[in-house]
Amino acid sequence: MIDVASALAATDALLGERLGGSLVRNAPLASMTTYRVGGNASLFVDVSSFDELVAVAEAQLETGVPVLVIGRGSNMLVADAGFRGVAISIAHLAGHIDFGPSSAVSSVAGGSAPRGSMVTAGGGVALPVLARRAAAAGLTGFEWAVGVPGTIGGAVRMNAGGHGSDMAACLVDVSVFDMNQPGSGMQSIPVDGLGLRFRASSLSPSAVVIEARLRLAVGEREQAEANIAEVVHWRREHQPGGQNCGSVFVNPVPGEIAAGALIDELGLRGFRIGSAWVSEKHANFIQAGEGGSADDVRAVMEAVRTRVAEATGYRLRSEVRLVGFDDADPSSFSEVEVGRA
Repeated sequence: MIDVASALAATDALLGERLGGSLVRNAPLASMTTYRVGGNASLFVDVSSFDELVAVAEAQLETGVPVLVIGRGSNMLVADAGFRGVAISIAHLAGHIDFGPSSAVSSVAGGSAPRGSMVTAGGGVALPVLARRAAAAGLTGFEWAVGVPGTIGGAVRMNAGGHGSDMAACLVDVSVFDMNQPGSGMQSIPVDGLGLRFRASSLSPSAVVIEARLRLAVGEREQAEANIAEVVHWRREHQPGGQNCGSVFVNPVPGEIAAGALIDELGLRGFRIGSAWVSEKHANFIQAGEGGSADDVRAVMEAVRTRVAEATGYRLRSEVRLVGFDDADPSSFSEVEVGRA
C-alpha cells in the first residue's frame, strides 16, 4: 500500500519539472465524462507527445501514483471525492484518421470478398467522428459506431458494438503503449491476440491503445450515410438523452437475456436515489441530474444489481468503470462476474 499523498507530491515535482505548464493541478473531471458528475483529479495532463506519455509512465513507476486514462468518459463514473492520482487524455496525441488506398481483398470460398480499405485511427478519435468520416468516404461496416459516445481506444478495450456488429468485426491490429514498461515503446498486437469477446478484451489495465487499424468495405457514400441516419434515428427513438453513460449493465446472456428487460420486469423504471434514477425510457440507463452526485448514481447501480440478483439469480456485470470510490480499483472495470448467483 503506497502513501498516496507522498506519491502525489513526488509526482507533482517530477512532472512539474518535465512538463511545465502541461501539468494541471486539481482538474475537474465531470466535464470530461458523459455523466458530467464527480470530483477532481489531483493532477491532469493533456498529453500532446509520446515523450509526455513516457514521462507520466516513468513518474508512475518511480512513485507508484495511480494513473487514469480518460477518453470521452462514456463508460466512467468519477466519485464525488475525485481521483487521487494523475488523469491523462491522449486526444491530442492520438486524434488522427488516415484512409488508405482501396484494394481488392483476397478471394474466399464461393467467390471474392468485397473491395476493402484500410483505415488507421488514433486511440483518442471519437467513434461518431470516425463513423461519419468513413461513410463520407464511401466505406461501410462502421456505421453502427455513430451512436456510441466513446473513443477508438475504449472501444477496442471493451469490444464496443451495436446494431449487429462490433470492433472485432473490422479490427485488424492495434498499437499499444504499456504504462508499466515505458522503455519498451510501442507494441503491435493483431486482433486475434486481443481476446475480444462480448464487451471485453484481454488487454491489461496498463495498456494504452494509441492506434488501431480497421478494414472497412468499399460501398456507396449515399447508402453509408443513409445507414448512419437510420442508426441515429433508432437511438433517438429508443434511448434517452441527458447525463448518462449508455447501457450500464452487460446482458447476462447476449442475444437471449437482456439486462434492461430484467430491470424492466421488476418495475424499476423511474427508481430514484437522490439525484440519480433509472431512465423511464430505457431500464438499462441510469440518469444523473444536473449538478447531481456520482455517489447517488453508484447507489442506484448497486440497488438495481441487488434487486435483480434477489429476484432472478442473475448478477449483472457493470460496463461502467468506477473511479475514485473506496471499494473500486480505478484502473479496472467491475470484477462482478456474469451469471447466476
